[in-house]
Amino acid sequence: MSVEHNKEVTRRFSAEVWGEGNAALADELIASDLVEHTPFPAPAPGLEGHKQVLAMFRSAFPDLKVTVDDVIGEDDWTCLMWHGDGTHTGDMMGIPATGKAVHVTGIDVLKLENGKIKERWAEIGAFSLMQQLGVIPSGQ
Repeated sequence: MSVEHNKEVTRRFSAEVWGEGNAALADELIASDLVEHTPFPAPAPGLEGHKQVLAMFRSAFPDLKVTVDDVIGEDDWTCLMWHGDGTHTGDMMGIPATGKAVHVTGIDVLKLENGKIKERWAEIGAFSLMQQLGVIPSGQ
């Protein structure tokens, strides 16, 4: 696949799968045997595990809006810079809803194969997120 195609898959993955909660689109964009390297371990491997993590976040932050800041690509690799905003109105990993609005940033490095996301390394502002939720003191 072309670099431009891979960049478009990456944009749609962030904006539509995560930003709009379109789990059905994940089937089109993500390989069934996806390998995740993320700070939030999935309860199952592959695409199904990714969809479970997506469902957990969308349940905790139903109004989550993810914005693509930039996508760069070379060969079968893309790098995605994004930010997200939402309100914590549901349980997340044992953290009860706080009603707090949060802002989080992240970077994903994706390896695509045959036009689908095959591997994902994700770094998100988890520490900042936990501070915003009041789980970790902010020091202020």
